Amino acid sequence: MSRLSRTLLYLVPAIILLSGSFPGESAIGVNWGTISFHRLKPSTVVDLLKDNKIKKVKLFDADPGALTALMGSGIEVMVGVPNEMLAAISSSTDASDLWVRQNVSRYVVKGGADIRYVAVGNEPFLTSYSGQFQSFVVPALLNLQQSLVKANLASYVKLVVPCNADAYESSLPSQGAFRPELTQIMTQLVSFLNSNGSPFVVNIYPFLSLYGNSDFPQDYAFFEGSTHPVTDGSNVYYNAFDGNFDTLVAALNKLGYGQMPIVIGEVGWPTDGAIGANLTAARVFNQGLIKHVLSNKGTPLRPDAPPMDIYLFALLDEGAKSVLPGNFERHWGIFSFDGQAKYALNLGLGNKLLQNAKNVEYLPSRWCVADPSKDLTNVANHLKIACSAADCTTLNYGGSCNEIGAKGNISYAFNSYYQLQMQNAQSCDFDGLGMVTFLDPSVGDCRFPVGVNDHKSSLAFRSCHGWTTIWTSILGGVWFFLML
Repeated sequence: MSRLSRTLLYLVPAIILLSGSFPGESAIGVNWGTISFHRLKPSTVVDLLKDNKIKKVKLFDADPGALTALMGSGIEVMVGVPNEMLAAISSSTDASDLWVRQNVSRYVVKGGADIRYVAVGNEPFLTSYSGQFQSFVVPALLNLQQSLVKANLASYVKLVVPCNADAYESSLPSQGAFRPELTQIMTQLVSFLNSNGSPFVVNIYPFLSLYGNSDFPQDYAFFEGSTHPVTDGSNVYYNAFDGNFDTLVAALNKLGYGQMPIVIGEVGWPTDGAIGANLTAARVFNQGLIKHVLSNKGTPLRPDAPPMDIYLFALLDEGAKSVLPGNFERHWGIFSFDGQAKYALNLGLGNKLLQNAKNVEYLPSRWCVADPSKDLTNVANHLKIACSAADCTTLNYGGSCNEIGAKGNISYAFNSYYQLQMQNAQSCDFDGLGMVTFLDPSVGDCRFPVGVNDHKSSLAFRSCHGWTTIWTSILGGVWFFLML
């Protein structure tokens, strides 16, 4: 609070200073991603946030539509600089000045958006990036900090760098250390964060530990105790989240910053697209996480000191994300793409259960299915076309629509494409194999969606790991059911 100097009161509109809480107060926030075929109107999403009393939201870019809708809402915002922009910003103060003017200053006005953080890159040290963004991070931070100073916002808007948990490693939490090739840059990073009053932001995913390791104890991924606890000296860890968190604490301690505030930038559990990704597991994990954090018990290395903030991943499903990591990538939302709650969840923010989005503008209640009177022998190419464009990930092994049979698979694929094409009549033809029905073909947990009217092209979207197109989804492959 001392950083909000008297001068700042004249530099930042009072209405913004008075909205929400200052950084440092623990809260449950959400990640709002927009890589979707049918995007809800930003104003509908902001109303959804307000109805659920969610006061903190993290964006993966600085989407003008989202930021405009957030103006005057009182919701604290983290905006993001995509990894692909780090090189330009790191090499040019003009570029960083322009970015701050266009994406921060223009919104931090009276009645504006309450931007508190700028995420400089998103997991830029990820092992799979092979160091391509590594050298740009600190120079980009320094340039952006200078730009914020010029804009008289440096005391209010904090720079952070969301890191993946693979930035550090250890067999036991107390032995945690950053990867050797990152030691120097992490020392520079945490020194910068500490000097400017910024937290360390990390993304932790126990689901991915379970998904990627057949020997990982399933109960250790959750918060209800484990039959395979990890003993680390006098400390015992009963869940993967605490163990991962304390590994970071130990890594920071080795650099001399053991008390640095930590924010969880992403954490969650998917509901579809893989074995173990289902509604029940997601509810148990997220509810257990929220209860654990809000209990203020902390962890063995930080007793009574939970993370500053936790941003659940994610608010909404994103059906156009790349499936290269796995088909589950499109199913992290606590709400479906149309803002409807997937399961009962108490966020600890005042409402007992999630409130659904209101005034959603759906397309008409009609679906495209396989014509039961037609010979479907030669349908494979049509399925390939449909699923290369639309989302068919629920049909794969472990998905909610995996057991609806060959004709059900065909109908699901046809309908996904039909909804993507905004129910254009020709998009349900498939050489005469498709037909429009007004009877909902959903079966059990397998939901045949109806699209929403987003009033603009459904094919323009951004990736949280950079700019992509729909065709990246093809590389993941979703063709197993073609052989049925």
